[in-house]
Amino acid sequence: MIDAVVARLRDQVSDLRSVEGAAEFKRLLAGRGAPQNDPAAYVIPLGMRGGTAEAITGMFTQQVAESVGVVLFLRGHDQTGARALGNLRPFIGTVIEAIAGWQPSGEIGVFQLSRGALVDINGGLLSYQLDFSINDQLRIAS
Repeated sequence: MIDAVVARLRDQVSDLRSVEGAAEFKRLLAGRGAPQNDPAAYVIPLGMRGGTAEAITGMFTQQVAESVGVVLFLRGHDQTGARALGNLRPFIGTVIEAIAGWQPSGEIGVFQLSRGALVDINGGLLSYQLDFSINDQLRIAS
C-alpha cells in the first residue's frame, strides 16, 4: 500500500520535490536532520483497525481499515516558519486531492481523509501530517 501511495503522490503532486517511504523517514529521524529537498513527503504505515465481523458456515469475514500517514515538510526560509504556514493550506489541498477518493488497483475501497495536524515548526521547517484510511474486507474460509 505504501508504494502505491508514494507512486500516486509522485505522479499527481508536481510541487513535491521528494516523495519517499517509511525506511527513508526512519533514516531522516535517526539523523535528526531535515529533508535535502523540500517540499518533501514521507508515506508511513499507521496500522489497521478491525471492524464488524461475521462468521457463517465455512466463512469468516471482517471489515478492516488500513491507515497511512503522509508527513509533509515545507521550508519557509525564515526562522519562524511563517512563510511555510502561509503556503501550507493550498499545498495540503493538493495532496488531499491526490489521495482522497482514489482507489488503488486491487482494492475494494477508496482512500478517505482521517485527519491532519501540524507536527512541528523548527528553524523555519514546518512538518504536517495527513492521515488517510482505506476500507477492505478480510475473508477467511474455514
